[in-house]
Amino acid sequence: MGFIIWIIIGGVVGWLASLIMRTDGQQGILLNIVVGIVGAFIASLIFSKGNINNGNPLDITNILVSLVGAVVLLGIVNLIRRGSVR
Repeated sequence: MGFIIWIIIGGVVGWLASLIMRTDGQQGILLNIVVGIVGAFIASLIFSKGNINNGNPLDITNILVSLVGAVVLLGIVNLIRRGSVR
């Protein structure tokens, strides 16, 4: 059940990050899920010292930290692709 929650939360977080970074038209739902999950993993490495299963995944602080990680990930991808962050 936890894996399904990761996919759903990852999709929502990835979608919100793509709206913030204005890349929503360039990626579909699968890429939103990947960005959300990878962004959550990156944020957990930075903020939680590598513990990605820290508490309840539906906790608002975990979702916000995942959103920050996803936005950072999209910023890095934009920087590599275009040479500048939007």
